[in-house]
Amino acid sequence: MYNIKKFNKIAQVGLDLLDKNYFTALDECDDPDGILVRSASLHEYAFNKSLRAIARAGAGTNNIPIDTCSEKGIVVFNTPGANANAVKEIVLAGLLLSSRKISDAIEWAKTLSDKGDEIGKLVEKGKSQFAGPEISGKKLGIIGLGAIGILVANVATHLGMEVYGYDAFLSVDNALRMSRSVHNVKDVKEIYANCDYITVHVPYNADTKGLIGKEALSQMKDGVRILNFARGEIVDLDAMEEAIEAGKVSCYVVDFPNQKTLSMKNVISVPHLGASTPESEDNCAIMACKQLSEYLMTGNIRNSVNYPAVECERSTGTRICVLHKNIPTMLGQITAILSENSINIDHMLSKFKGQNAYTIIDLAENIEDTVLTDKIKAIDGVVRVRIIK
Repeated sequence: MYNIKKFNKIAQVGLDLLDKNYFTALDECDDPDGILVRSASLHEYAFNKSLRAIARAGAGTNNIPIDTCSEKGIVVFNTPGANANAVKEIVLAGLLLSSRKISDAIEWAKTLSDKGDEIGKLVEKGKSQFAGPEISGKKLGIIGLGAIGILVANVATHLGMEVYGYDAFLSVDNALRMSRSVHNVKDVKEIYANCDYITVHVPYNADTKGLIGKEALSQMKDGVRILNFARGEIVDLDAMEEAIEAGKVSCYVVDFPNQKTLSMKNVISVPHLGASTPESEDNCAIMACKQLSEYLMTGNIRNSVNYPAVECERSTGTRICVLHKNIPTMLGQITAILSENSINIDHMLSKFKGQNAYTIIDLAENIEDTVLTDKIKAIDGVVRVRIIK
């Protein structure tokens, strides 16, 4: 029986996929085999020795200490694309909010609540202060053409926008899904120089921290409108405030409010609503629970952020799963131990992701767990060994 600890409310439609004959999902558990989490921070959480996997019901994993997990052989999953449609829709709302001053206009209209019969005349007199441009015919730049960026790009073309997309690591699958009307540029500076609206859809990491900073902003068109539904830290707020004051940026829409954004002018702070739809929460829960269940039951890895995708059907009754460092001699050392113990390999698959690698070996015969695991664990660079029968 596998114990799964929930750090946030996980949609029941996902939890129902965990076979009750093998899994118990708990709000409190001192010794979990797996963790399901949404936004709760795990940076201060003390990982127990039996913890094998963490599934994040969402795309971003900055609330999880990935390096620590890799060192301990804990596979971290996310759910790319599960909330993409929800974020796409709110990005479209952000485009309109940034152009038409809708939120300011609504707040102003509320101030007329005690004016009685005068309201109509006052509305007609005061509405001009909230006039803004239409998005049709304008140029939209999209930085990051992943699951969300592609959806935004495609729908924006149908709204009459001229769309420019940039992604240094554009996948073949996403390229095939992208509308032919989208200009796939090779240099992000082309977006900075040409676009009236810019929306950012990149993961937050050391390379993207402060991506939209003083240098990038200086290359943009005067009056540009910027949307950030990715992560707050991707934008340098000091540089953004300076650009707004100078008139370089007309409006900044951000889904991650903090003390500074809430006090800045021409900033629309949305309270992290990007994926806050019941459909998105269901999709994320379903994907997270499926991936966690499959890994614990079969050893297969899909959508891990720290280990490679390795999937294969069981060919025999005994499977050895080895999480290890990406070392050239590793496979030879593992297979040598099997050979020394007169154990035949029926099927083997090994892949790597950066410094981490994962090997699945299906054996031609049943073995005792303790016969081989200690020997394989003793190999320099092996992080974790598991035998599934």
